[in-house]
Amino acid sequence: MASTADQAGPDGSALPGNQPAPARRASRRRRALAEAAIVILVAVLLALGSRAFVIQTFFIPSTSMVPTLQRGDRILVLKAFFNWHDLHQGDIVVFSRPPRDHCGPDGDLVKRVIALPGQTIYSAGSKLFVNGRPLAEPYLPRVDPLGSAIPDASRQHPFRVPAGDFYMMGDNRQISCDSRYWGPIKGSSIVGRVILLWWRDGHPDLHGF
Repeated sequence: MASTADQAGPDGSALPGNQPAPARRASRRRRALAEAAIVILVAVLLALGSRAFVIQTFFIPSTSMVPTLQRGDRILVLKAFFNWHDLHQGDIVVFSRPPRDHCGPDGDLVKRVIALPGQTIYSAGSKLFVNGRPLAEPYLPRVDPLGSAIPDASRQHPFRVPAGDFYMMGDNRQISCDSRYWGPIKGSSIVGRVILLWWRDGHPDLHGF
């Protein structure tokens, strides 16, 4: 029986599947490269599609969420399978800028959920109280103890968050423009929940929330 290397077609060319070993290896490499290119293309198309419907990356332009989020960080926000009715106190979310906010340029904001619909909130000294209980906030920076104070209109006078609204604050209370100044936000204005910090200081830096 002749070896595959000896078999040829009528015109003397090698039959398909019976190519010399170097030719077979080159063919396999080309096929592997083509398959890899297809996989990458599909992944890119899925990523582009998911950006609009499932997840979206955002760039942090300010220090209002320091130390949790730094200026220049990149975060991943879950948009699909997200329901603002399921948010919890302490979640970090991205939402549309409220019409009453005149603190900065247009664009989405990222803040932390401090009080949920129907809860009451007030401050006394350096502490926030939600539903009459002091709020544990281990994520805050070590700064001016009065940095969390709510403006006088709400200080020690519990403010009840309306149904469907959320009271939002930045972790860097000294500079954050948030619900203390423009009030609670509508749940329907929330774009999604922050699930991952994936880039910091020019390098990948995965940190879940």
